[in-house]
Amino acid sequence: MATHVRKCSPVGGDEMTKRMVLLALAVCLAFASLTQTSLAQTGKKAPAAAGAVDKAYLQKIWDGWATLDAAGQKQYYAQGPHVFFDVSPLKYGNWDDYQATVSKELADYKAAKCNVNDDAQIHKSGDAYWVTATVAYDMTHKSGKRDMGNFRWTAVFEKQDGKWLIVHEHVSEPQPL
Repeated sequence: MATHVRKCSPVGGDEMTKRMVLLALAVCLAFASLTQTSLAQTGKKAPAAAGAVDKAYLQKIWDGWATLDAAGQKQYYAQGPHVFFDVSPLKYGNWDDYQATVSKELADYKAAKCNVNDDAQIHKSGDAYWVTATVAYDMTHKSGKRDMGNFRWTAVFEKQDGKWLIVHEHVSEPQPL
């Protein structure tokens, strides 16, 4: 004689499992939404995933510029035909041109500090990041004259060979009124 066990649940086992999964998914989505809303209201960004573009990575790039060694910055820039806009001249069509000209400009300085300000915004869009920030700089010429101010910075990053590289950049400085 076969014995049949009747489930006490008014909903069948498969349907109950589906409902539990949907409930768990709804709770997770609600939590994620509340977390993002809370971060937006406090002005903070959600922490970036490991290996992602975050403020520490942005500061590392600018710390590199503060060494006054443009060649050392090659590790952060995509090679090949990419447009980079700098304070002067109008634009560069690739990293090699950018590095050559900036190296000549930096040769006039003996010290520099660059700090990514708290207004940095980091946005992920598909397989790229785009960032905006102002960067405070304090640079000392070999003559002793100091230049201080803020750059505007916009950069687009793509992952190449496991590393986030700048494929487009725009650096400018507001003109005094």
